[in-house]
Amino acid sequence: MPNSVSERLPRNGQMNLRHHAFSAIFQAIAATRADRWGRGLAQGAGVILTLHHVRPPAAGSFQPNGLLEITPDFLDRTLALIRAEGYDLVSLDEAVLRLSAPRTGRFFVALTFDDGYRDNIEHAWPVLAKHGAPWTLFVTPGFADRTARLWWLELEEAIRALPALSLTLPDGPFTARTDSDTDKQRAFEALYWRLRKQPEAILLSVISDLATQAGIDRAALAERECLPWETLRALAGAPGVTIGAHTLTHPMLAKHDEAFARAEIVEGKVRLEAELGVPIRHFAYPVGDPSSAGPRDFALTQEAGFASAVTTRPGHLFAEHADHLHALPRVSLNGLHQSDAAVKALLSGLPFWLWNRGRRVNVG
Repeated sequence: MPNSVSERLPRNGQMNLRHHAFSAIFQAIAATRADRWGRGLAQGAGVILTLHHVRPPAAGSFQPNGLLEITPDFLDRTLALIRAEGYDLVSLDEAVLRLSAPRTGRFFVALTFDDGYRDNIEHAWPVLAKHGAPWTLFVTPGFADRTARLWWLELEEAIRALPALSLTLPDGPFTARTDSDTDKQRAFEALYWRLRKQPEAILLSVISDLATQAGIDRAALAERECLPWETLRALAGAPGVTIGAHTLTHPMLAKHDEAFARAEIVEGKVRLEAELGVPIRHFAYPVGDPSSAGPRDFALTQEAGFASAVTTRPGHLFAEHADHLHALPRVSLNGLHQSDAAVKALLSGLPFWLWNRGRRVNVG
């Protein structure tokens, strides 16, 4: 199952095929009750779930970032299912403690939210409070400042607005029609992956040009989507809430040199602690897949003094992860698979045991 911005769209335009395949896997696991008999094989000690947006469904069929959104109702059903299964909902501090000091206990689930979106407060927090669920919010100071780029949303809004695309990229020309929502979806998929192969500076430059053509105000987009500092200050220290770091400006760290990556990691932590007045103990790598965060970056977050750092490499937590607390896997609650069958399959660990070919730890 896709677990990050980087995995939002399968390569070569096979999004629908791949997600249909995952739906079939989830249904097969449910039909055979493999989510129960396979637990001992694949479940491990616990799992960290990744969420981004929680809000009512948007109108229209062109929603290329829709996998990053779940509804409040689905979150409610998911938390109820976790409780009904007898699992523990724990803070990230508790999850790390259970890995560092293993003991026999119930399977645990930790909830994490990336980027710092307004809807996390408006729509997610009431549901979390209803279930007594602790949660971690990974904040990028640049989003609170309205200076960092929500480039994946800029790309979506530009394609929604423009009548056609005609670009010159380092690897050749790119043209696409955007007459219909289907055309727009295909254009987004194709351009997204073309740009992801480029240095991040090129990606940002191309999307900036498209946003300018479409008349998109990048700061206004961050203002619309992301929490301001005053709300973050009120949130810091609230019962059940942990604030974590998500770099200073949300770069894909592995695409940059070590000095830049270290500055993003360290300065993001320092800025959050200065603004919020609370210690920042946990970190999430932006995008978080192997092309965006690797062993060098794992070492940098440990050097910066974080107790843990989470990737988007899909997987459950096992005792072996106690030796790799700065490269922890997570599992995404995907907006394209909002069903009880999907949640049961994800919590079983079986899809990731298959994905990782039985390998428990992936830190290469």
